[in-house]
Amino acid sequence: MTAANPASPARRNGARRHIVRGLCAAASVAVLAGCEDKNTFVAPPPPKVDVATPVQRPVTRYIEATGNTAPIKSVDLVARVQGFLQSIDYQDGSFVKQGTQLFTIEPETYKLKLEQAQAAETGAQASVRQSEADYKRQAELVQRQAVSQATLDNSTSTRDNAQANLQQAQANTKLAQVNYGYTKVTAPFDGIVSAHMVSVGELVGVSSPTQLASIVAMDPIYVNFTVNEQDVLRIRAEATRRGLTPADMKQFPIQVGLQTEAGYPHEGKLDYVSPTLNQSTGTLAVRGLVPNDKRVLLPGYFVRVRVPFDQEKSALLVPDTALGSDQGGRYVLVANADNVVEQRKVQIGPVDNGLRVIESGLKPEDRVVIAGLLRVIPGQKIDPQVTKIEQSQASSK
Repeated sequence: MTAANPASPARRNGARRHIVRGLCAAASVAVLAGCEDKNTFVAPPPPKVDVATPVQRPVTRYIEATGNTAPIKSVDLVARVQGFLQSIDYQDGSFVKQGTQLFTIEPETYKLKLEQAQAAETGAQASVRQSEADYKRQAELVQRQAVSQATLDNSTSTRDNAQANLQQAQANTKLAQVNYGYTKVTAPFDGIVSAHMVSVGELVGVSSPTQLASIVAMDPIYVNFTVNEQDVLRIRAEATRRGLTPADMKQFPIQVGLQTEAGYPHEGKLDYVSPTLNQSTGTLAVRGLVPNDKRVLLPGYFVRVRVPFDQEKSALLVPDTALGSDQGGRYVLVANADNVVEQRKVQIGPVDNGLRVIESGLKPEDRVVIAGLLRVIPGQKIDPQVTKIEQSQASSK
């Protein structure tokens, strides 16, 4: 009978353990290999960014300023003669036409003085006629040698004195007529009269002219503003290029808008340009004349002013949202032919109908990033989404 081998089960168990360890090691390698595949870096796709070419259109260039309105005529109505104020013949703050009677100052006394002067003038005229007739008689008698030359000389002197008295009487009559006219204070021009400053029955014009009220002309109205030296140089250069004279420049249109109005609804023309520049402020004083028949503009208003001086036929414009700024100035981001973002330094101009004029640094074919500037940086590749600049995309000034 053959005896059993006691080592055989042990060998079999050891073999099994080696096989299990091998399988576990293989499984671990497979797991690690799978983990390495999942952690491999995959670059994200380029961001989608809206780009558009600049808008090209004619743009009118303006000189813009802040000004204030002023009346073309403003007069203090005063009492030119002494007397008691008899009546106030207008409503405070009313519009009156030229020649409208506004105040009456005790006219009876001055009417009597006028009549007295007229009577004296009539007497002087009678004296002249009498002295003239006497002179003619004496002249004839002298020719006949019926009277002496001394008699004729006396007659001549009397005639000359009478004529001088007549001239004095005529002057007194005119002076009395003027003073009598001053008793009725009338409007010197069309305008609005302020509230009266004296009351009926008050003595006026005692020691000096007494102010009764003021009258202000409202149509047309002045608009005063200043232009800085740089704009003055630009305007003069443009005027020289176009061959404009100073008289032609005064015909430039001027556009005015109130602080609460949209745009510039009031239009007029330049009226005056100062011949010298103010050295302390570096500005030139300019004045415009604006029709104001509806009296919308009141003297003393602060207004927005702009004066068109040039027109560019094909300007480039982009939304303000497409502009960035750094220490070097303003810039835009542009997608090049490889769809890589580039930074372009630009010189900006005014806002025209909601879009910003680009003076330099941009080409008509450039694709400008118009949205999402914070999501891209220069040198980054993007997925450009070509769009069109609409008016709704523009930011207002």
